[in-house]
Amino acid sequence: MKKILLTGGGTAGHVTPNIALLPELQRRGYEVLYIGSYEGIEKKLIGDQGIRYYGISSGKLRRYFDLKNFSDPFRVLKGFEEAKSILKKERPDVVFSKGGFVSVPVVIAADRLKIPSVIHESDMTPGLANRLCLNHARKICCNFPETLKNLPAGKALLTGTPIRKELLSGDKEKGRAFCGFHDRLPVILVIGGSLGAASVNENVRRILPKLLPDFQVVHLCGKGKTDDSLKGTPGYVQYEYIQEELPDLFALADLVISRAGANAICELKALKKPNLLIPLSASASRGDQILNARSFEKQGFSMVLEEEAITEDVLLQTIHQLYETRQKYTSAMENAQTLDSITQICSLLDSLA
Repeated sequence: MKKILLTGGGTAGHVTPNIALLPELQRRGYEVLYIGSYEGIEKKLIGDQGIRYYGISSGKLRRYFDLKNFSDPFRVLKGFEEAKSILKKERPDVVFSKGGFVSVPVVIAADRLKIPSVIHESDMTPGLANRLCLNHARKICCNFPETLKNLPAGKALLTGTPIRKELLSGDKEKGRAFCGFHDRLPVILVIGGSLGAASVNENVRRILPKLLPDFQVVHLCGKGKTDDSLKGTPGYVQYEYIQEELPDLFALADLVISRAGANAICELKALKKPNLLIPLSASASRGDQILNARSFEKQGFSMVLEEEAITEDVLLQTIHQLYETRQKYTSAMENAQTLDSITQICSLLDSLA
């Protein structure tokens, strides 16, 4: 039996594409293992899939001053030794990395042990973790055509991002029953990523009194970010994080308000959901979400509103405008090129294994 080791973590976006690959990898006869951090979100997400999981030490590589900058290099070195030990023990035929800092020691250790690895970059420009892995990987898959020019020639392939097939088979009525909603008003799904998005949460909650006469709102807030004062508000429900019922909530939603992480927006495109993207600001990130959002806006898939431009009136008007013109965005996504990411990536892994 062929054996593959998957890695990636830190946020759900570094894990869910790996999960999307699992059925096809297993169909092709792979035994699947996973390396993530000791207690990251990936441990639970992968544990739910019944995949054998190894935790390793992980440190973050920061662009700003933090006292942890002095201790994290030692965590990374420890993670490298742990990853090398696991790889020697398991001897996978190939490694697939979805990124995040936990993946760096895994890809480097695989290279040292002559185990071929493939990395996947979802954003338009490679993140720091993946940039550190570029020279150690055999192939690099990417999501945006614009990304190819930022990757080593001969290594890069445009594959798109693997999407979990179960997301496409949600039941609208199950979603309605789960939320306790009626069918007389359209539904907005607000989703800020697995860790939540404080500013998106605050801005949406601020306009609820003016929004709820016209819409019902499902709000995925992130861990510890629900607002007790809003519990029981008619037409508004909030959850920290939803996994099992997420396909049903997507099926229920008429509009989606989302951050602009690459995996999230690719899921919206696959679902053909009219969406308003509020990318993480450049002051709080490397600006990758802004680039992702503007690419989708240019292709006609999304409306975009940057955090700095948000006022109550602007946000409310933009949501109403999106709803009124929703079919335009749905049509653009329906007419867009579709990449069979799962088949393409698994075939690439086969060729290396």
